[in-house]
Amino acid sequence: MVGFFRIIGSVQKTAMTINFEIKGQLAKLLATEDLVVEHKKVSTACFNVQSRVLTLPLWERASNAVYDMLVAHEVGHALYTPNEDWTDRVKVPQSYVNIVEDVRIEKLMKRRYAGLAKTMYNGYKELNEQDFFDISEEDHNKYSLADRVNLHYKIGNFISVEFDDGEKTIVDMIGECETFADTLIAAEELYKYSKNQKKEEDLENNASVQIESGASGGATETVDIDPESSSEQSGESSMTQPTSEGSSDVEDKTPSQSSDLSGGKNMDDDVKTDQRLKDAIEQLVNSSPFNENVYLELPELDLKSVIAENKKIHEYIQNFWNESIQRKIDAGWKTKDAVYEHIKIDTEFAKFKVSAQKEVNYLVKEFECKKAADSYARATTARTGVLDCTKLHTYKYNEDLFKKVTTLADGKNHGLIFVLDWSGSMDRVLLDTVKQVCNLIWFCKKVSIPFEVYAFTNEWSCVTYDATGRPIYPTKHHKKEDGYIKVDADFSMMNFFTSKTSTKELENQMRSIFKIAYSYSNRNHYRDTVEVPSRIGLSGTPLNEALIALTQIIPQFQNDNKLQKVHSIVLTDGEGCGMTYYAACERHGTDSWIGVRGFNPSTCFIRDRKNGNLYATNKMYDYMTAQSDMLLRYIRNRYPHVSLIGMRVLSSGEAGSFIRKYFHGNQSAASATTDTWKKEKSFSIPTEGYHKYFGISSTALSTDVEFAVGDNATKTQIRSAFKKSLKSKQLNKKILNEFVQLIA
Repeated sequence: MVGFFRIIGSVQKTAMTINFEIKGQLAKLLATEDLVVEHKKVSTACFNVQSRVLTLPLWERASNAVYDMLVAHEVGHALYTPNEDWTDRVKVPQSYVNIVEDVRIEKLMKRRYAGLAKTMYNGYKELNEQDFFDISEEDHNKYSLADRVNLHYKIGNFISVEFDDGEKTIVDMIGECETFADTLIAAEELYKYSKNQKKEEDLENNASVQIESGASGGATETVDIDPESSSEQSGESSMTQPTSEGSSDVEDKTPSQSSDLSGGKNMDDDVKTDQRLKDAIEQLVNSSPFNENVYLELPELDLKSVIAENKKIHEYIQNFWNESIQRKIDAGWKTKDAVYEHIKIDTEFAKFKVSAQKEVNYLVKEFECKKAADSYARATTARTGVLDCTKLHTYKYNEDLFKKVTTLADGKNHGLIFVLDWSGSMDRVLLDTVKQVCNLIWFCKKVSIPFEVYAFTNEWSCVTYDATGRPIYPTKHHKKEDGYIKVDADFSMMNFFTSKTSTKELENQMRSIFKIAYSYSNRNHYRDTVEVPSRIGLSGTPLNEALIALTQIIPQFQNDNKLQKVHSIVLTDGEGCGMTYYAACERHGTDSWIGVRGFNPSTCFIRDRKNGNLYATNKMYDYMTAQSDMLLRYIRNRYPHVSLIGMRVLSSGEAGSFIRKYFHGNQSAASATTDTWKKEKSFSIPTEGYHKYFGISSTALSTDVEFAVGDNATKTQIRSAFKKSLKSKQLNKKILNEFVQLIA
């Protein structure tokens, strides 16, 4: 079934984005169910009573009053028009049923929501002012009864529609319809009356033609006029006229539904207001073949194929290095030379661990203080009912002689998910990034916070080859279905670290990842690197795929650890790769298949059926960031207990463009943030996605700067070295303190 009117007014692109959110929610509230609302390039609004999808056209102009009226009307069909084939019960043209059913469902909606009366009044007022029914140059009181009924119940408050006594009986019957069965009865009566009225008009017209012919002096011939044959002839004539194939309010279940009782379509075509309505609709809708709205959903991923298991990753790394060392020994290398790089980097890791304890202990102290302060702020004190003997001597001036007990509120159980960018551009800051991750892991271990550390990549599950050279493709993560975002099979979330491992095993795993990061940072120095396992190599930036995976990883992590609060930290140095989605395609209307199309944030919308939200963006100037923001808002709304923290690693040259992009059009805010960056080498910005998004200098990630000067250093050199060391510590503590504030 489809809507009966379309909108006129003015709406800009940004306003349409608001309508997607607000008007969709309005429809759900009115229907008191989680309807799916879509805005597409269709000629009429429609509601599929089976799939519960309300489709609204993309109008070029739309006022709020008419828009709200449209939504209310379509929800009325959703609530009150049954999904049934009524053509077996009555043989009435569809337009007649539409007119009567519109009256019934609007009456029921006004009865259900008293405030809708004013909304519909204002909406119809606009339609009348715009001459939506094209009646300004005609006498509408000469229209057929069906047309006058349509005008009377839609814009009768603004024009005078006349009815004779016989017609008033039909009009009243239509207004009193309460059930769909009543609608069919009234529509049949309206049709019969209109049909008889049409016959009488034809008789009068034929008689008038005969009289005029005789008066002109020509030969006359008396012809007996048979009402039935006249009707048939009229019906045949009308059948030659092109009929509208536009949608209507009540679904056309069978081809016979559009036929009248005599087998023709003349009476259906005689409903002028209904046909003009459809014509106006076609003119209002944007008919451009481009920029069609697409509604997509996130796929249900198989996490077993997405997540590379922690144990398998480190077994692969260790086996790779063991084989590499053995090949060197077999080639004649001395054992100490074959393992030289490993021993050297292990020594560097040991030094780092010792120096990092200062930062870890600082984190622990700040966390405990913050947690204790919050707990005491929510403390409650109550009397026990037991006398306090130490206060008995004050009984003359003190009424409070009872012991008291202070109850501290329990803190929430926290968990941490760290998502690390394992892309090629991270190589210059990878070591310092891993150091920060290690700091956070040691912190979590000390305060007993469960954690998982993932790195997103396209390398772990890339295409491999068997002994014969045949390619072995990775397992697909989800079904190939129309309307779902595609997650490539080569995408993986490498589970580098987890709190489930023992302390000793965790230290060995951290040492292995430290070696890989150290090797990338020192790859120009051959003797300071180890061979990086191919499947652990840096890849592209599947950030968006990682966010999609988080929608399933987060609830699983929370349930496994029985957590009340989850913090997810995403550390990256760039934008994610563009998303794609599956779409049904056809060739010449015959062959069909599921193809892949690019995700355009200006026309693609992500829908969450669980909570009914629809995610769009107005960030057209930055498509890549817009895609990630949509996914982040999806996670925030679905999991309100999750804190999403972004950390963007920036070089000095990248900071300016990054700030301007996020403060697009807000020059004062961009300038203030730039000043903060110059002073502190870090800043936080408001976003639609992350709860807090930090911009961090790539040089600020270093854990410490050694206070080292030569033996013959001057006072100036010593002072300069001390300031540099102190500044680094202060900056690093500032970043860590921000982190503690968020998770405590």
